[in-house]
Amino acid sequence: MKKKIERNLELGIFASRWLLAPFYAGLSISLFLLLITFLREFLDFIPEALHSSPSYVIVTVLSLVDIVMVANLVLLIVFAGYEIFVSKIDTSNSEDRPDWMGLVSFSDLKIKLMGTIVAISGIELLKTFVNIKAHEQSEIYLRIGLHLTFVVSGVLFAVMDRISGGHEQVPGDASAAHERRRPEEVAAQPKPAE
Repeated sequence: MKKKIERNLELGIFASRWLLAPFYAGLSISLFLLLITFLREFLDFIPEALHSSPSYVIVTVLSLVDIVMVANLVLLIVFAGYEIFVSKIDTSNSEDRPDWMGLVSFSDLKIKLMGTIVAISGIELLKTFVNIKAHEQSEIYLRIGLHLTFVVSGVLFAVMDRISGGHEQVPGDASAAHERRRPEEVAAQPKPAE
């Protein structure tokens, strides 16, 4: 009786991972909203680009790059997070399957997230410097401080990951990307002679 209760409890806890699926579905829908935002910005930019100053063009293009980077980050979190925490994504050996899919560990995901935040912060800082006359000196210092905070945080994340052995091969851990292969690659590999 005790074993049956324990087994059912464990199955229930294991099944609770599916509660994350709606979060990833919501993030997937947010990609569509980012696309709408990108298209709106781009279409507003087209008629103004021919008659605007180079600094305006640069700032607007950097804003578009920001949106693209956020979309890339959302896609990475959806794919990797779903595969890490919920279930493997069956793409039926599609040739369009990204090479990194299934190979990003939670540790890798944290580092990529921090790297993207630093890059977005850098782009925002660059936009500030391109249009520096439109910003107060205190705001510029605040943005530099914020960017440096992100950079230091990113470096500390990487150092902590290295110290904790986040890239050592652990059975079942996807962080050893060079050791993990797709099923079709494993099937194509010749079996050792016995």
